[in-house]
Amino acid sequence: MTRFARRARAAAGRMHPELSLVAYTLLGHLEEVGGCRATDLAAHYALDKSTVSRQVAALERAALIERRVDPDDHRVQLLHLTDAGRTILDRVTESRRAAFRERLAQWPEDDLERFADFLVRYNAWPPPQDD
Repeated sequence: MTRFARRARAAAGRMHPELSLVAYTLLGHLEEVGGCRATDLAAHYALDKSTVSRQVAALERAALIERRVDPDDHRVQLLHLTDAGRTILDRVTESRRAAFRERLAQWPEDDLERFADFLVRYNAWPPPQDD
């Protein structure tokens, strides 16, 4: 797992050296939800608000995200991807997919299916509580 995390951080750094793996994760979440508050990001990822604040500032300086007034509550600012942010995120996503395709190209179908099942199980932790 440590090796996996190191590779992910290294790949993120190669795509845009000023941004961390956390920053890429935040970009992906913003794309997925269509924008949200910084406090929502902190809550979703169980991160300290100051950590998210530093990451958001770096993303803003890099012009990858922008703040927009919430149309439902003008006191609130929502974070959204810019076109440049979407481009970087798309590039990272394609780079990761290509790396996965290359690494898994020689795996037998049965192994790929087992691996996928294990990943689903791993990502489902903690398991749902029985009522």
